[in-house]
Amino acid sequence: MEIKYHDRDSRDGAPLPLEGIKVVEYGVFHAGPGGGAILGDLGAEVIKVEDPVGDGIRYWTQVGAVDMAGPDGRSMTFEVSNRNKKNICLDIKAESGRKIFNRLIRDADVFITNLRKSTVQKMKLDYTSICTLNPRIIHASVSGYGQEGPLQDIGAFDPLGQACSGLMFTTGGELPAPLQIGLLDQATAISLSHAILAALLARERQGISQEIHVSLYGTSLWLQHINLMLANTLKIDPCVSADRSHHSPLRNVFCCGDGQWVMCTHHPEEKYWETFCRIMGVPEFVLDPEFTDEKGGPVTSDKLIARFDDIFTTRSRDEWMADFMAARLMFAPIQKVTDVENDIQAKANAYVRPAQYPGLGEVNLPGYTASFGKCRPGTRTPGADKGEHTDSILRGLGYDARDIKGLKETGVVQ
Repeated sequence: MEIKYHDRDSRDGAPLPLEGIKVVEYGVFHAGPGGGAILGDLGAEVIKVEDPVGDGIRYWTQVGAVDMAGPDGRSMTFEVSNRNKKNICLDIKAESGRKIFNRLIRDADVFITNLRKSTVQKMKLDYTSICTLNPRIIHASVSGYGQEGPLQDIGAFDPLGQACSGLMFTTGGELPAPLQIGLLDQATAISLSHAILAALLARERQGISQEIHVSLYGTSLWLQHINLMLANTLKIDPCVSADRSHHSPLRNVFCCGDGQWVMCTHHPEEKYWETFCRIMGVPEFVLDPEFTDEKGGPVTSDKLIARFDDIFTTRSRDEWMADFMAARLMFAPIQKVTDVENDIQAKANAYVRPAQYPGLGEVNLPGYTASFGKCRPGTRTPGADKGEHTDSILRGLGYDARDIKGLKETGVVQ
């Protein structure tokens, strides 16, 4: 099955950046398989080896009050993690199944797994075992907390990586606030694909095969590079309260007359303060020492924020945004996730793209975030059914119809 996009441009049919790269994946849920999906966006051939039980994310349709099932009951998170992949349902614990797996590995450029360290070693999916089959392969693994230390073999999900890294306190609140579904999983998938691309380049330039590893914990710390740098060098907690009165009016959020919100961020503040006050209809604030400091920037106070709160309620968000954009002030509308698919900026940059998606009809799909002048990466095929490409993959490895029938009868493949 292919996804049919409504927008067409001159790059359709152009070569993809990773054409000719073959990836074999044996993983579950998102942090590992999501990295394979990104490589698929870039044009790699990604073969997901799925055991007969199936990847648990196939059946993951409910998180609290969030129903993640599509119209056919299929988990939409599976689609996110497994787009652009071929799928072979294979029992690699069986001798004949392992032979098939080994043949896939011998022809691969990359192997991805996110099983626990002890499981990887037990199943002989570790770098030493895989490299014996294919000395040129890049072995990419994902864990919860890293390869060393007391937690090296403990399983983890997205919220646990957030928990131990301090990410849940980045809003400055007194209570931990988990970020929503899959954000750290996706960041880890991006980290994984980033490392794989670097390893492929090193192999090309330096002729070396190697093992690479990323973790939820490590990725969460990497996301907080600035916070950690400040905390570790200045011994401060930079995650200050989100209380609006603690923040300058030039780095704050405001509710407009139609109930819609805007966010602004300006540095250095003295450069923009006069223009902001003029547009807000209070140019006199610039000359008032109660509101303006000796450098020409705002003096943050509850009173000042309250004054601007009142002014913002006099007009709609669109009216305010038109004036802010004309003055080249740095404001943005605060949108909900459900608003983004219709956002003109997201559409203009193909961050969302209209498409006919099998089983869903017309939808707006998330696009690949980087643009290429001569290539067009992105989602090409939906997540495959379990074993959807088993026959074609086996034929490509040299198995004939009789061989395939026999493997099915023994339950080695489905």
